[in-house]
Amino acid sequence: MAQTPEGILEQLKQRQFAPVYFLQGEESYYVDTIADYIEEHALQEHEKGFNQVVLYGKDVDVSQVLLQAKRFPMMSDRSVVIVKEAQSIADIEKEEGMRQLEAYLQHPLPSTILVFCYKHKTLDGRKALAKAVQKHAVLLTTKKLYDNQVPAWINGYLKSKGMKATQPAVQLLSEYIGADLSRLANEIDKLLINLKPGATVDEGLVQENVGISKEYNIFELQAALIARDALKANRIIHYFEANPKNNPLIPNLTMLFTFFTKILTLHTQADKSEAGLKKSLGNQAWKMKDYMQAMRVYPLPRCVDIIHFIRVADLQVKGISGGDMSEADILRELVFKVLHPVPRSMAS
Repeated sequence: MAQTPEGILEQLKQRQFAPVYFLQGEESYYVDTIADYIEEHALQEHEKGFNQVVLYGKDVDVSQVLLQAKRFPMMSDRSVVIVKEAQSIADIEKEEGMRQLEAYLQHPLPSTILVFCYKHKTLDGRKALAKAVQKHAVLLTTKKLYDNQVPAWINGYLKSKGMKATQPAVQLLSEYIGADLSRLANEIDKLLINLKPGATVDEGLVQENVGISKEYNIFELQAALIARDALKANRIIHYFEANPKNNPLIPNLTMLFTFFTKILTLHTQADKSEAGLKKSLGNQAWKMKDYMQAMRVYPLPRCVDIIHFIRVADLQVKGISGGDMSEADILRELVFKVLHPVPRSMAS
């Protein structure tokens, strides 16, 4: 039975437990959230010692998992067996392992809650095991959010905590952290520790608590590029060079790529009226002035060149080209090319 994370959690909060949960997919946040909730709430503390077992896929095979699942509870109505990193069970996709698991799924022990945390991948839907899981277990299949879905997720998470945030704060979290939901949830939880219920998270609070320098960060670098302020841009690069751990180049290149790709998209859309541009920007409409200025500074052909330069920088930082250049030198060269038109043939 395929379900949503929210639906499963609501059932768990109402203490409606199923015999088997199979949690799979690319987004590990929901897999961990549901497994952790069952681990914490399915049994009372005094029942856990005899009736709750946490296994790790690399340490067990299917028969060992099922041996635990078939045990009757002691002085409790139920027992819990959680298999973390279940994708590492050596025989879970081999014939004998699948046969054993399919047989259990058809007749699970009602007093056991068996949870498989099958992260970063999914069962082969063509095989009998996947079909048996679909039919007999509570199945969750997760996918990574697209970048444009992250702001809505942040707002939803804050709402679930009885809090809210300004649009700039949401965008800052979204752009700086990206679609890593586990990290996003962790950073938001840290922000909320000292806030009163119903308070609003603002941009300043995010900058203070998420390790983003107010003056030297990727957003300020983008602003410097829009303003064609070479002095400020180089100060930021120097800061990045002095603090490499907090400013790795690959995520910053990704954000620059996203930024200039957006400018390129705005250049190519048919409706370039203010209303048309706002509609295209969606949840980034509050940065309308910045994008309009960027469009004036970087016309369509320049955007194409800059995106090419960013791709070259990406190859350099990954060691595919560029020799022994440091990350700071790669970024310094990229910024020079952005601010000073360079023929593509010279940049390749």
